[in-house]
Amino acid sequence: MAGSSRSPKPAYEASEGSILHVDKDFYTRVGSSTARESIEAFEVPIRSGRAWTVQKGHICRLSTPYGPQVGDLNLWARDNPRERFWASRTRQLQRSHVTTFDRLWSCLPYLRPMCTIIGDTLAGYTDKVGGRVHDLLGTRCDGYVNAMLTGKQFDFHCHSNLTRAVLPLGLNESDVHDVLNVFQVTGLNADGEYFMEPCPAKAGDFFEFFAEIDLLCALSTCPGGDLSKWGWGGNEADDPMLECCRPLRVDVFKLTDSSLLSSWQSPASAPYTGVHGMKMPTFGA
Repeated sequence: MAGSSRSPKPAYEASEGSILHVDKDFYTRVGSSTARESIEAFEVPIRSGRAWTVQKGHICRLSTPYGPQVGDLNLWARDNPRERFWASRTRQLQRSHVTTFDRLWSCLPYLRPMCTIIGDTLAGYTDKVGGRVHDLLGTRCDGYVNAMLTGKQFDFHCHSNLTRAVLPLGLNESDVHDVLNVFQVTGLNADGEYFMEPCPAKAGDFFEFFAEIDLLCALSTCPGGDLSKWGWGGNEADDPMLECCRPLRVDVFKLTDSSLLSSWQSPASAPYTGVHGMKMPTFGA
């Protein structure tokens, strides 16, 4: 009804005990524990991408060591790249912009949490026009839409960066999929149109997740940097967006207190056992 202030119910509500309901006490203990051992740490340079693995039960932190910078994140099951992050289902099950205790879900026929967010220094951020951070509304920038919109060629959009990152691992461009736009502020305007606002991250801000399954991850440092000067274009040396591009940092940690995970189990795939209505009839019955 026009003018109503009623807040609609979420369409995807789970029954009590569902995997959708996280154990916040458990993830708070894991996220706050200092019993950690560094497994891997590196920086992703500007306008590039890198892939790495995270073992189930380990923690991965993405951070902005030098100030605001947007990153595009892809996730796959480490040993089965057909199982990969499903942005739209995650948006339905969780929200349009994810934060602590939200989960990133995999595609069909697997449909299980790939990871759970356990730390977010930008939790609760909303800007003056209603933009929120860690975006699932949009997707990665790419050279195809750039050429369509401008007629120019550019080889370092996030789609290309992610493609280069996974090629050495035996994957290819078709394996790159919809992303989580980490540290990116977005929203929908009054006409339902997608907008982007500058990244609010400061040096040292981070986004941290707990791996529920063995993961292959890939991260692109967006060519738009912090998006304060975003625009489509080509490979110009005087590109103004270069001024707002910064590296991102990745840290992977192992929990050294085994008791923290004593009650945790890696999730199984969704328990659908049908065959989509294609069961053969019993002949001669």
